[in-house]
Amino acid sequence: MLRLTGDQALVDALRTDWTQAELSAADRQMLVYCEKLTLRPWDMVEQDVADLREVGFTDGAILDINQVTGYYAYVNRLADGLGVEIEDYFKEGEAYKEYRAKIEAK
Repeated sequence: MLRLTGDQALVDALRTDWTQAELSAADRQMLVYCEKLTLRPWDMVEQDVADLREVGFTDGAILDINQVTGYYAYVNRLADGLGVEIEDYFKEGEAYKEYRAKIEAK
């Protein structure tokens, strides 16, 4: 991400709490959608897609967002279901610790 944006503050914000990052309306709405689909898929409603359209996403782009989000959820469920452990270097990182704390707090 840093190579793409050159913005260390953005990378840090996305790593720790994306809701505090300076994002375009489209990027923010995309992440709202992705977070909801990941954490509370049973709560998804037609308005979630309409909100993406309102910030300029085409139906094709919305499908891409949905498929990428769903794919990551799928792969993670497979790994979790098989007891696959993440690499130690990732577990030791601050981003992982903050992520776990945030998930456990919800």
